[in-house]
Order: sequence, then structure tokens, then C-alpha cells
Amino acid sequence: MRWVHGVFCFLAASLLAACSGADLLNATVSREGYRVERDIAFGPDPRQRYDLYVPNGAAGSSPAAVFFYGGAWTGGAKRDYLFVGEALAALGYVVAIPDYRLYPQIRFPDFLADNAAAVAAIRRDLAARDLATGKLALVGHSAGAYNALMLALDPQWLAQAGVDRCAAISAVVGLAGPYDFLPLRGRNLQAIFGDAAPLARTQPIAFAQNPAPPLLLLAGANDGTVAPRNTLALAAAVRAARGRAETRIYENVAHADIVASFARILRGSPPALADTDRFLRLQRGAGC
Repeated sequence: MRWVHGVFCFLAASLLAACSGADLLNATVSREGYRVERDIAFGPDPRQRYDLYVPNGAAGSSPAAVFFYGGAWTGGAKRDYLFVGEALAALGYVVAIPDYRLYPQIRFPDFLADNAAAVAAIRRDLAARDLATGKLALVGHSAGAYNALMLALDPQWLAQAGVDRCAAISAVVGLAGPYDFLPLRGRNLQAIFGDAAPLARTQPIAFAQNPAPPLLLLAGANDGTVAPRNTLALAAAVRAARGRAETRIYENVAHADIVASFARILRGSPPALADTDRFLRLQRGAGC
């Protein structure tokens, strides 16, 4: 078992550090049972594009999920997350993975506007094609989990894109997300968020009192990038406001491990994919 853990750590660390780790994980992905439609536009910028994973036999009754990747709002690409798209498509989900503009091209809140525009376009596109016409689930890792939770908790972003979040979003899964990270530490965070006023309104935890879809917040106990206290603090605030929030803190799991575990070669350790699927199926159609 020791060598398996070593392989896991190497691949997860590679995924966090560079695309070579994603290449290794994606090399294990089956190309059967689904199709991928790439670079569907939701805006004029080259990064305002999404990839769509459609399981064979998908129909209007199929569940759908939007996955937002991480990268500290400075990096990341949808092509690196084939292993996530395949994992969810194999479970029957129609899956959209959007790119979005990054720093230094933009700063807060422009990436949230991009994410909201992506959700609006994905809903329209799926409805027009009679694919997964029900509510969407949002899933995100790291900065992508922040993006997903901000869309779910702060009503302004989806409203600006013409979407009623309570009518459109069934449930949200956050993987190792930063939800309560003031004061800002590091030049990039200060540059990305520092001009916002009031600064507290950049934090998902500030909106925990709003009606929201049910939340599943997952984190690794060994996460040295985003402290698990972010997960616990947001869940506690949502519950205090009589909202629905479940948590799982996986022992011996680090920041990139949690999303890398969606890949076939690492699946089940931790069981983040199974926990995500179980939660989304229980909450399907729930909303606020």
C-alpha cells in the first residue's frame, strides 16, 4: 500500500504544480460512454468557453453539473480536467467545465461574472437541446469552490446574468475551498481582491445568512494550501442561519488529493467522487 500512496502523492502534487500531473491523470481516462463537445462560447473572450461532456443516452431527465476548477484565480484550463468530466459523465451527469478569465487580465469580481455567464449559457444550451433540463449542480475545487459558493450564496452574480439561483441551482459541492480567508496574505490575493470595498463582501462566509441550495463541503485534514477551517467555518455559519450544510474532512488528504481522487487511477481514496454523487442525487431538484 505504501507505493500506492506514493503514486497518489506524486500525481496529486504534479496536478497542483503543473499540467503534467493532469496529463498523467487524463491518460487513464476512458474515451467510451460519452462524447465531449469543446469550446462552446458563452462570451467574446477566448477564455469564455466551456467543454460539455454528454453521456451516451443523455436526455432531458439527466442530471447536470458545472465544474469550476481551481488555480488561485491565476491559472488553470478546462482541458486539464478531462478526468473530472469523465468521472461524472460515467455516473450519468451531463457535465460542463468552463474556462474563465484570470488575473492579471481581470480582478475580483470579473471571474464571478464569467462563471455566472457560463451558468446562464449552459442552462440555455441544455434546455434548447433537451439535455438535462432540470436544475444544475455546482461543483468546484479550491478557487473553483470559492466561485461556486459565491454564485450559490450571493444572489447578485447569477441575477446579473439573468438567472434565479434558487430556481436554477439544486445543490453545491465545494472541494477544499477558501471561504473565509481574510486578512489577505500574499501579493496576488491583495492584487486580486484588495480593491473591493467592503472587503468582507468578497468572502462566501459573509453571505451564509442568505437562503441557499444545500451544500456539501469536503476538505483534507492535511491541506496546507487552504486550511480546513474554511470548510468548518462556512458550514457552521450556514447552519446557524438554518441553512443546509454537510461536511467531510478526510484524514491524510492534502489539497490536490481531493480532486485527483476523481481520476480512475486514484478513485476512492478519499471517496470524494462517491460522496459528491450520493449528495447530489439526494438533493436533486432541491434548490433554496
